Amino acid sequence: MNNHYNSSKGLHLNYSIISDLIDENSKVLDLGCGNGYLLELLRKTKKIKGNGIEISQNKVIECLEKGLSVIQGDIDEGLKQFSDKSYDYVILNQTLQSTRTPDFVLEEMLRVGKKCIVSFPNFAYWKIRFYLFFLGKMPKSKVLPFEWYDTPNIHLLTIKDFFEFAKKRNITIENGLYTTKAKVRKAIQYNIFSNFFAQEAIFILKKD
Repeated sequence: MNNHYNSSKGLHLNYSIISDLIDENSKVLDLGCGNGYLLELLRKTKKIKGNGIEISQNKVIECLEKGLSVIQGDIDEGLKQFSDKSYDYVILNQTLQSTRTPDFVLEEMLRVGKKCIVSFPNFAYWKIRFYLFFLGKMPKSKVLPFEWYDTPNIHLLTIKDFFEFAKKRNITIENGLYTTKAKVRKAIQYNIFSNFFAQEAIFILKKD
């Protein structure tokens, strides 16, 4: 997913936020790693030992050209090649909503990772609500730049949906960050009314 992709800098605008959540010298698995920019950033700034999975052959080749350890695969088919708790962090950045089986993907992440970092666009964000209400059309923005007929987002969700899902599945949410315009918002309204004000959510998860 390239929802926040900045082609002029080659960086996803939330990469630095995610990087701040990762401990140095960690072992990291990035699911749907795209061109490998996040793995490359983490390798340079956090000295991680990183691997990635990406479905696009062309993007896998780009990753290999960067010297990254990335394999071609479909995360909807699971992570059976990885043993339990074999990574310090498993990352799913702006990809959850485009998976066919998001519940299975999350369970596999939590099996393989000691901690998991998941980010997704919040479809209850107030601008999306207003867009639908006043225009009666599927919303488009910098975060959601697609037309209804070519969007990769097949399982739309909100922050409230995710909290309910985590509770049902006994998933612990260790921390939640709420962003708008790729900046973490800490004002009280973002914590109390995050489902309305936050454009994107980033969660740290674990499951014993």
